[in-house]
Amino acid sequence: MTWRDFFDGDYSIYVNARHKLLHADLIAKGLAAHIPRPDVRILDYGCGEALSARVLSERCARLYLYDSAPSVRAKLASSNIENPKIVVLDESTLDALPDGSLDMIAVVSVLQYVGDAELARLLEIFREKLVDGGLLVLADVVSRDLGPLDDARELLGFAWRGGFLFAALVGLARMALSDYRSLREKFGFSTYDEPDLRALLAEHDFSCARAPQNIGHNQKRMTFLAARLQAD
Repeated sequence: MTWRDFFDGDYSIYVNARHKLLHADLIAKGLAAHIPRPDVRILDYGCGEALSARVLSERCARLYLYDSAPSVRAKLASSNIENPKIVVLDESTLDALPDGSLDMIAVVSVLQYVGDAELARLLEIFREKLVDGGLLVLADVVSRDLGPLDDARELLGFAWRGGFLFAALVGLARMALSDYRSLREKFGFSTYDEPDLRALLAEHDFSCARAPQNIGHNQKRMTFLAARLQAD
């Protein structure tokens, strides 16, 4: 099993439906705050089910959704079929997007599941697809000093505020016994120091600033706003 297989199945990242909806709303509103103007074209890469995609689509001209898991893409296509501003991509249609055709790319809660070589490959793709000065949002990035217990505490705080604390306690116990834990040990869970990520972005022709707030409930994680540098 790989990370893609895990997310293509009946995974238990969310402890219940309320958790999933509150999380989706929080992410959509966080991303919407960084949309510079209403005529932009946005790619949400690794978007999951994107339950609040409508919120983003109301703030932009075109919203592309991509997830590597086929079952997730099927759900995206079904739930957004009536929205003409939303386009669900697969690998081939993602590759076919013209260079310089996107104004903003959002990558939320994805980097932890991506190895070094794959991240370097993705940054090259993102740079090609963005216009000069286009924005790359890398959100919910896990720092190297953040452990599973820190994540658990932040989730419980979010659950307390959101009214699903008991479900969160049960969900954490269930996750400890699930494939998620063994996958973290087998395939790795990527973490980043801020200077290292800044240096990597610079190598791929992006300027970078850390946002004052992370997009997501866990404020111990990081969000970076990277702009594609203009070609010489």
